[in-house]
Amino acid sequence: MIDASLYSLILSARQKDQKAQTKLINMYWVDVFSFVLKKVEDQNDADEITVNVFSKVLSKLELYDPAFEFKTWVLTIAQNTIIDFWRKRRRELPTADDTQSDLHGQFAMSPEELMISEEEANSIQTIVEGMDESYRDIIRLRFFEERTIKEIAEQLNISVSNTKVRIMRAKKVLASLLKQPE
Repeated sequence: MIDASLYSLILSARQKDQKAQTKLINMYWVDVFSFVLKKVEDQNDADEITVNVFSKVLSKLELYDPAFEFKTWVLTIAQNTIIDFWRKRRRELPTADDTQSDLHGQFAMSPEELMISEEEANSIQTIVEGMDESYRDIIRLRFFEERTIKEIAEQLNISVSNTKVRIMRAKKVLASLLKQPE
């Protein structure tokens, strides 16, 4: 349950009263910032995340249920924002494959290597064209058009987990076809 003065402040903030919004932010800033800082261990990131948390809090005030503690609601938003932060950070970090391809790209290929590479690409393209339609579409979208798993799932109107399974199966089929002598 929430006390009357805090609820009154929340109602005013819902009505876009800037003084009420500022007061709410000031009341919970230290709690949220401390919570975030413990999770991300970087002051700049914690500050940025805390700003995002309060932006979300203010934009979602109409969803707050006064049957619950306001601080708990705010910290739940903070926790979800931290999870989003780590997901985004993970996507931005280079993988070993990225590093390897960067290193590979630093060395210029000779004309002979380029010709062999082009022949291999044509050979792979021919093999892919001969695959079952469902596998061919998955391979084309993922590796030739470089779509994300989520984009493929949306385009094919299937779940993300189903998309991952189909990509794995298509890669296995393609690998076995590539191993076969011509």
